[in-house]
Amino acid sequence: MRQRCLLDNQGVVPYSVAWDWQRSLLEERIKDASLDDVLLLLEHPPVYTLGQGASLEFLKFNPSEVPIEVHRVERGGEVTYHCPGQLVGYPILNLRHYQQDLHWYLRQLEEVLIQLLASYGLKGDRIAGMTGVWLEGRKVAAIGIKVSRWITMHGFALNVCPDLTGFGRIVPCGIADKPVGSLAQFIPGICVEDVRTSVAAAFAEVFGVELIQHPSKNVKH
Repeated sequence: MRQRCLLDNQGVVPYSVAWDWQRSLLEERIKDASLDDVLLLLEHPPVYTLGQGASLEFLKFNPSEVPIEVHRVERGGEVTYHCPGQLVGYPILNLRHYQQDLHWYLRQLEEVLIQLLASYGLKGDRIAGMTGVWLEGRKVAAIGIKVSRWITMHGFALNVCPDLTGFGRIVPCGIADKPVGSLAQFIPGICVEDVRTSVAAAFAEVFGVELIQHPSKNVKH
């Protein structure tokens, strides 16, 4: 029997709101492991986030002097940028139903995005020692996770058609020598709504889950 996973599609959601959703969903599943897994798919207004151990040296601006949100969060990894046009996926999964192996989980998230790119005839690449997915040398997807008692939160960010100028104010993921890219550079006119279904399908395939559309958010599911 395939593991059930509730698919919750959202539009543009403030980062702090989605962060609260994730923490709530995680805590509920720590208390009750029988609850279904969840995949949140959404976009964020412009925001910078830093992993819990991220270095401020990768910011090229003073956060107190720039009118844009900056959050330090629980995930691993360095600084990244979110904005509309980027599809963000937050899987809330109980890894006891899959594999209790964080490296396996990271590779699975990469595989979801590689399969998504393949559905458009594009070859996504991994780079040894780095987490994420590259397309012809440009990083098109970043991944950062947090796992508590084998329940996951945070996840992946796929650059579909964002304004990439915001990445110029940081050293994305602490990688100075590789540019950030987007699907729109390879498929002109593509938008987030075009890829939601394909991302969900790739996620279901890679993780072997039954995705069930769930229309509302901020409930116990």
